[in-house]
Amino acid sequence: MKAALVYTSTTPELIELVEKEVRKNIGEEAELISMQDPSILAEVREAGYVTPTAAARLMGMYMKAVGEGADAILNICSSVGEVADAAQAAAAYIGVPVIRIDEDMCKEAVRLGKRVGVLATLATTLEPTKNTISRVARGMAKHVDLVDGLIDGAFGLDQDQFRKLLLEAAGKIVDDVDVIVLAQGSMAYVEEDLHKAYGKPVLSSPRFGAIALKKALEEKGLC
Repeated sequence: MKAALVYTSTTPELIELVEKEVRKNIGEEAELISMQDPSILAEVREAGYVTPTAAARLMGMYMKAVGEGADAILNICSSVGEVADAAQAAAAYIGVPVIRIDEDMCKEAVRLGKRVGVLATLATTLEPTKNTISRVARGMAKHVDLVDGLIDGAFGLDQDQFRKLLLEAAGKIVDDVDVIVLAQGSMAYVEEDLHKAYGKPVLSSPRFGAIALKKALEEKGLC
């Protein structure tokens, strides 16, 4: 059994968080193919949107994973999550599912409340995450109000500085939301801190993505 983990951001914290959750769900014996291209996110950040060339390189990574024998692909970066959406028809035809790390997290947020706060350090992650929450809400016949929590200048900070800024940002929106979504997987290590500080449900994507990956592999009889 092989699972491909496709990264467009490669912070050590993110890789550790994702692989820990994936191993917990699909087992130590599974082969993980780690595929990384930070230039994709860099291009998206610079342009402010997912450019055709960035999308093409990400699609190429999916196809490379298939060529290397992956049974399922986990797309890690929420900034380019809509590329994974666009790949679904090809994935269904090929028989190798492409799983968005944040899809089930967004569904859980809609289940938990009507007012959803979205914390992100990049506008290019904030907007796609909000779009996904709105899309899954429509699919669940629900309406949600989205509250922005964009944290300028936090991308790339060390963990202590990042934790402090995230707690401050959450404090500014906590009274206006029922649930807080951490739009970037690299934020997951602050999830419990935020919940303890404010008492609201806080969701991060690595654990949801890992569970979704396991389900996809189970559907193929592999896990």
